[in-house]
Amino acid sequence: MNIKSLLLGSAAALVAVTGARAADAVVVAEPEPVEYVKVCDAYGAGFYYIPGTDTCLKISGYVRADVKGGDLWEFHPITAVDEDGEPTDFGDTYDFHTRATLRFDARSETELGTLKSYIEARLDYQNSVQSQTLAHGYIELGGFRVGVTDSRFDAWTGGGPVIEDGIVPYAGGRTNQISYTFAAGNGFSAIISLEQGDSSHLIVDYAPHVVAGAKFEQEWGSISAVGGYDSVVEEFAGKLRADVKFNDTISAFIMAGYQSDPDKPNYYGAWLGDWAVWGGGSAKVAENATVNGQVSYSDAGALAASLNVDYEIVPGFVITPEIDYLKVDADDGDDDAFGGIVRFQRNF
Repeated sequence: MNIKSLLLGSAAALVAVTGARAADAVVVAEPEPVEYVKVCDAYGAGFYYIPGTDTCLKISGYVRADVKGGDLWEFHPITAVDEDGEPTDFGDTYDFHTRATLRFDARSETELGTLKSYIEARLDYQNSVQSQTLAHGYIELGGFRVGVTDSRFDAWTGGGPVIEDGIVPYAGGRTNQISYTFAAGNGFSAIISLEQGDSSHLIVDYAPHVVAGAKFEQEWGSISAVGGYDSVVEEFAGKLRADVKFNDTISAFIMAGYQSDPDKPNYYGAWLGDWAVWGGGSAKVAENATVNGQVSYSDAGALAASLNVDYEIVPGFVITPEIDYLKVDADDGDDDAFGGIVRFQRNF
């Protein structure tokens, strides 16, 4: 057999085998059309439908760097007390804190109202110390909410427009809670919340801490009131707040707090003394700049003042320089301290 005959025979055999296997060849399915993400505008900007569902999802967050300096960060007796209730030092004269926050907000409509689940996770790096926190994580259906978030004693009336709005503290921290908010639709709303308390005010049996509040909101501003009962020490605290919007660029607030027994510190009366007041405001002085200020005073003789400027360098990137002052009455005379902070924050 010569080379030509061998090649022809091999080619014929290959054709025969290929034809025999043609019926068993794998059929590749046609690619399905791509389902692009659809915008969901029912809950505001940034929401998209999760493909294949009627649930809308928004992913957002920020990266923040706070650089602090000054005597105030060494002498800060208002937010920390020892076992005898005496003021203690707070931190050093310098602090560098970086935080990355990621939020997930998922919502859908049901026959019982809007079903919402919300998660906010924080990664912190402060002076070489790392930490991870579930800042918020709760489920909400209609006005019913269960999970962890800020105490409703804090969130219902809110805080001030400055970074260090709690030098004279106005509320406790985050807590597990079960709450219900009623909205009448005419600007009036009310809330009741059963709360577990933070690590320093944790309930010890089945009796929870209780928060109740009411609010009336209109275009001119709002009036809100809230009360909290600490079931462990069996004491209560309350706050009353008024907000006024003078125009599109200027707003102000004033808030007062009272607690039943400052000698038995409770979860909700975070300030020292029987009572405390907070007041402040904001003024938009340019398209990308807002000036914010706040003054606060407690019955224990603590006076605090803060002033800052929120300056948006480019959309989504804000730099906020702030100066803070604290004066405290002491047995050996008045003590005072200044502190400064510069915050860099990229929102997305």
